[in-house]
Amino acid sequence: MSEHYFTSSPTAAAQERTHSFLIRGREHTVTTASGVFCPDRLDRGTRVLLDHVPDPPATGTLLDLGCGWGPITLALADAAPRARVLATDVNERALELTARNAAAAGHPGVRVLEASALRAQLERDGARLDLVWSNPPVRIGKEALHSLLGSWLELLAPDGEAWLVAARNLGADSLAAWLTAEGYVAARAASSKGFRVLRVHR
Repeated sequence: MSEHYFTSSPTAAAQERTHSFLIRGREHTVTTASGVFCPDRLDRGTRVLLDHVPDPPATGTLLDLGCGWGPITLALADAAPRARVLATDVNERALELTARNAAAAGHPGVRVLEASALRAQLERDGARLDLVWSNPPVRIGKEALHSLLGSWLELLAPDGEAWLVAARNLGADSLAAWLTAEGYVAARAASSKGFRVLRVHR
């Protein structure tokens, strides 16, 4: 059986490659590899998200949840160089690539850490998230996705917000309904190319 991009430790050879992508107006040359999400292009969902989110706050704690090779991380760090930018994933290869790509882009201060370790650190420090941008891994299944998002959204600061993108045919509207049932305000901020962009806050 082929491995999924949400496998924690891909066993297949990395097969690294280099690409140049325009990410929110800045050209980036990045390293990607097999075994991570969408290694050969800037995927449509992420592109829709980045086309529709407002600029992040200049300071605060900003999170790329499910970073892959790092396009959202790069967008956050480019737009808010004085902020504390965090990136997390379960995939070890994705974490390594994001760290390398952030450093290559001139953002060595980006903190890249495996999801459970980062969450434990934030809880230990009593830290809260001012902003989350995410193209979440909907293919892990509804129950796992709800558990994942719930565990991170509860770390939002009182005035913090999350911007999520999901495909309409993969349950974007039911995701919004679940978030509302969980007590969040989940508004459809944009709809484009079969994707919904959701703005989520308390």
